[in-house]
Amino acid sequence: MKYVWIDEYLLSKKGVTKDLQKDWNWIRYQIGGKMFAAVCLDEKDEPYYITLKLEPSEGDFLRNQYEDILPGYYMNKVHWNSIKPDGEVPDELLKDLLDKSYQLVLGGFSKKKQKEILESATL
Repeated sequence: MKYVWIDEYLLSKKGVTKDLQKDWNWIRYQIGGKMFAAVCLDEKDEPYYITLKLEPSEGDFLRNQYEDILPGYYMNKVHWNSIKPDGEVPDELLKDLLDKSYQLVLGGFSKKKQKEILESATL
């Protein structure tokens, strides 16, 4: 995988936890117990997709711009997108998309819950 920085980058965000969803063989990154990104692993535990959430119009636009961005693998194809881990998506674009996914999921919580999540991360 060319995005060797992804784990450190995602875990540096406030309130992020990660786990391995064994049934799917996915490394999931969550905030407040809700997934915002995943690294999907194959039978050899090698990454084959990076999955993240985007606004539907942005996801659709990007899928038309990059052949390495596809509708979400095993996810809602409107809201989720999968990126080939050895593709041509620039690092800075992927970081931006991961940031947007994080903000989108965080923004789905009430203001009170957002504050709790972010404050508990600083303890």
